[in-house]
Amino acid sequence: MDLGGNSILITGGATGIGLAFAERFLKAGSEVAICGRREEKLNEAREQFPKLRTRVCDIAVDRDRVLLAEWAASELPGLNVLVNNAGVQNRLRLDDAADWERARHEIATNLEAPLHLTSLLIPHLAKQKRPRIINVTSGLGFVPLASVPVYSATKAAMHSYTLTLRKQLEATRIEVIEVVPPAVNTDLGGPGLHTFGVDLTQFANTVMPLLEEGEKEIAYGFALQSSRASREQIDEIFARMNQAPTAAHAVGKPR
Repeated sequence: MDLGGNSILITGGATGIGLAFAERFLKAGSEVAICGRREEKLNEAREQFPKLRTRVCDIAVDRDRVLLAEWAASELPGLNVLVNNAGVQNRLRLDDAADWERARHEIATNLEAPLHLTSLLIPHLAKQKRPRIINVTSGLGFVPLASVPVYSATKAAMHSYTLTLRKQLEATRIEVIEVVPPAVNTDLGGPGLHTFGVDLTQFANTVMPLLEEGEKEIAYGFALQSSRASREQIDEIFARMNQAPTAAHAVGKPR
């Protein structure tokens, strides 16, 4: 994949991994639009990178996704790359009914939104040169962390969806790529919760050359280990990750 010469929409692009990708695509010579729920964060991102196009959008809301797809195709007529990056991570108890509303919002953000937005934009992408869909999943989609059960489940679903999307689109020009992060030092789940994660700059600087090389599934660090593990290894990693509050940190909990 050439990093330059594209028109790219990145969901959840105002901070973290999304903004790190946006920065590198811009520097390579691509047009980039980002969306996010917080206008102040979008404004901060545009102050850093004035060429960014931004839109306030809650992708958990159906109507917002429809309007986002229309805006992106209008703002970037040559839109040829969709990066489904936005995500929410909640610490939940599955036996606590009071947590259901947070769980439902998490499912809408992490799973419903990328599936719907992708289906909305595929007709537009299919008409472009070098069209691509990049789904940002997680090492937790391969080995779940019990304290973030819905997040882990949505990322497992996104991995499955990415495989089948790639299969269904194989007769088209649209290339489907999966990026599988480990825990990265961002504010995912809340400020200060992922300070043990890998450095964001290091992660992004590793992923971008692999995108250029044409890799279809790009996993990094602990996520690479979990995504390639045998069933026996998965069981062992799961037990180790979930045996104590500090265990996940000791093994480098995946994103």
